[in-house]
Amino acid sequence: ISPGYCWPFQASRSQVVFRLPTQVRPTAITVQHPLKKSSALGDISSAPRDFTVSVSLCQALGGVDEEREEEVLLGTFSYDTEKEPTQTFPLQNELPRAFQFIRLVIQSNWGKPGYTCIYRVQVHGKITGMNAIGQARG
Repeated sequence: ISPGYCWPFQASRSQVVFRLPTQVRPTAITVQHPLKKSSALGDISSAPRDFTVSVSLCQALGGVDEEREEEVLLGTFSYDTEKEPTQTFPLQNELPRAFQFIRLVIQSNWGKPGYTCIYRVQVHGKITGMNAIGQARG
């Protein structure tokens, strides 16, 4: 990853919903951000700090009623800028079914007031709904 080439979120608290290419039973999430020594200015205060991961049961069932949307929290985590740039977090609450939408909520960053940068997010888990040659079942 290259410092500066990120997906910037306005402010230190933001969220995004990822639509996965197929149904996945999530088991972990990986967040990646460059190291301080990789940054030209030596500042990585825009890195995410505290974040949550959840799934929307309403979206999983094909609904779009946001007022009655029910979410299930899969975990609350902290990205540590003093550790490796790629950090994997096993989900704290595994569900016995698969989902196609995962919500990532950035609760805070490492001090940058104007924005938070997301470089790479990966969802790990077991793919469901695929046949033996890797095609989605309809």
